[in-house]
Amino acid sequence: MAKPPPSHYPDIGDLGEDLVAQWLQSTGWLILHRRFSCRWGEIDIVAQYDGSTEAKGNLSSTQHSTLAFVEVKTRSAGNWDGGGRSAITRQKQTKLWRTAGMFLANYPQKADYPCRFDVAIVYCHKISKNFTGATFTQEVLASSLVGGYEFQLQEYIPAAFDSVDDNA
Repeated sequence: MAKPPPSHYPDIGDLGEDLVAQWLQSTGWLILHRRFSCRWGEIDIVAQYDGSTEAKGNLSSTQHSTLAFVEVKTRSAGNWDGGGRSAITRQKQTKLWRTAGMFLANYPQKADYPCRFDVAIVYCHKISKNFTGATFTQEVLASSLVGGYEFQLQEYIPAAFDSVDDNA
């Protein structure tokens, strides 16, 4: 039997990133770039959040923008790396830091923004023909159905690489 063309199978990594980008937008983030790549590696999503406050009696406003470099890990059941968490090694973090540096070099107007590295964990499973709705014990942040697969944003970890939680 001939193998179906590659387009027959969805790219679950891309679809997981799509879900996370949509969720970020729904929570007020602006997606600046998808799959930014350079010689050091690739960043799945670069997003910006603007919190602005206007001074009373003053025409100026102060922008409090944050950049998030988001690594998305999409995994199916039975994966070997803890839902993608153990795939974010120190070596991977170093690549992401360097790639973020290249992004900021390419967009110097963003270089003074506070930056952080976030991680999104997406679970994917193929929906059976008898699918009547899944029951999960963990709260899902967002979900989508695409091409016979269900994608669930299980966890979003802001500032995932910080060694100290400063509640920022």
